[in-house]
Amino acid sequence: MDAKTELKSRLPSRHVTEGPERAPHRSYYYAMGLTTAQIHQPFVGVASCWNEAAPCNISLMRQAQVVKKGVAAAGGTPREFCTITVTDGIAMGHEGMKSSLPSREVIADSVELTMRGHAYDALVGLAGCDKSLPGMMMAMCRLNVPAIFIYGGSILPGTFKGKPVTIQDVFEAVGKHSVGEMSSADLDTLEQVACPSAGACGAQFTANTMATVSEAIGLALPYSAGAPAPYEIRDKFCMVAGEQVLDLIKLGIRPRDIVTRKALENAAAVVAASGGSTNAALHLPAIAHECGIKFDLFDVAEVFKRTPYIADLKPGGRYVAKDLFEAGGVPLLMKTLLDHGFMHGDCITVTGRTMAENLKRVKWNKEQDVIRPANKPLLATGGVVGLKGNLAPEGAIVKVAGMEHVQFSGPARCFDGEEACFEAVKTRKYKEGDVLVIRYEGPKGGPGWAARSRSSPTAGFLARRAAFASAMSGRRRRSADRLRCCATATSSRSTPTKARSTSSSPRPSSTSAARAGSRESPTSLQDICGNMPSRSAPRVAVR
Repeated sequence: MDAKTELKSRLPSRHVTEGPERAPHRSYYYAMGLTTAQIHQPFVGVASCWNEAAPCNISLMRQAQVVKKGVAAAGGTPREFCTITVTDGIAMGHEGMKSSLPSREVIADSVELTMRGHAYDALVGLAGCDKSLPGMMMAMCRLNVPAIFIYGGSILPGTFKGKPVTIQDVFEAVGKHSVGEMSSADLDTLEQVACPSAGACGAQFTANTMATVSEAIGLALPYSAGAPAPYEIRDKFCMVAGEQVLDLIKLGIRPRDIVTRKALENAAAVVAASGGSTNAALHLPAIAHECGIKFDLFDVAEVFKRTPYIADLKPGGRYVAKDLFEAGGVPLLMKTLLDHGFMHGDCITVTGRTMAENLKRVKWNKEQDVIRPANKPLLATGGVVGLKGNLAPEGAIVKVAGMEHVQFSGPARCFDGEEACFEAVKTRKYKEGDVLVIRYEGPKGGPGWAARSRSSPTAGFLARRAAFASAMSGRRRRSADRLRCCATATSSRSTPTKARSTSSSPRPSSTSAARAGSRESPTSLQDICGNMPSRSAPRVAVR
């Protein structure tokens, strides 16, 4: 028995390819053009969330083809399949948002069923949108077959009147237009230029947050979470991932070896350090649950509390994912956190090496100000903090990245749904100092946890400069994703009640000088991939 036959005899796909009794199964594979050699190689599922629902998914099929080439080059047989996506950017602001969080479960379930039903041996999963990223990672942990995650990449910024713009500007423009601060012609022009390419929203919203998590948790190749969707370097990450997953099969490294309690803490640390989406506090416990690890909202909040906020990213800051990648990528962010004791370096990753080994050759880039050193943070406490009080006795989280005021008190006005709140905002039926509480939008009342934080009510406040907006103001641009109240009011009364939430975070320090010179794509991929236990190193040439 040669090495290939011995390997195949230990893999799940042997149940559909090996022995005389599997002749009918093999017949189907011959019908799809596979050779005898390909049938007897390891089968690797290449799952993508490709669809035409939104730009975050549109490039995934192209990238999946490169993954398949990598699998084949390393001696595996790729089997491509797709699953669904509900895209928050288009689902939000109406009843469609109730489908968002359930889509995460459908993605995890459908990938699991396809993998189990066809006895695939490993998985490379590609995702590009808010719920598809955690859904794909949940599937990997549930299946516990060798797996690598690939993010589809972020969108590039657009240009409006000579200035860079993102989808965040469009949301804010809706509020300005509603009060006459922007013309219909300008709004029409802005909406056509704000999103000039494929990719997920460029700010540190949920997609880029969970992409950052994929590297920090160890399921993605270093730097792969940062490159924007249109960049050709994405094909190199995809090629390497397809090859590397075959080595994970041989090494026996599986997702539950990678996703440990320490790895989850690393993931929570990069969320806090980057001022990431509060949705991570929903997704990290879900990923942990698939591994049988207790890691709940309060565990996430505890990591947030002890981690400095160091990445000057939108929506709370000045830069987008493209800028982070060109400054040094997620590895630069993690390197300074590791050097100052905010991350665990002994966690194994999909490179076959530990986090500390992956980051060993990463050097600090002094010619950038996207990321601060961890000992000189924007805020001493992470950009997301945990709260507990009369509005949320079981806990809540709030994004404070970029906020100047971290304490706010006022009479609470309760609304039984987002639409009722937006109507009050449109008709200005509120007073300066009011705290608007939206009830019954949780997983039961919504249903489906309709986290519509970038939708109309907040956009209206951005234009009207109401008291709630002043609580979100600071030295940076106001953002509709700045403050997300994941709280359920405990009182059913509509009469005003006193609401108070506090955080001990200091005010943000001033930003450093503008970045000097142009940046090249990080060349450290050559170093990292060159030392991976993989045959792919000679093919990796970063321009």
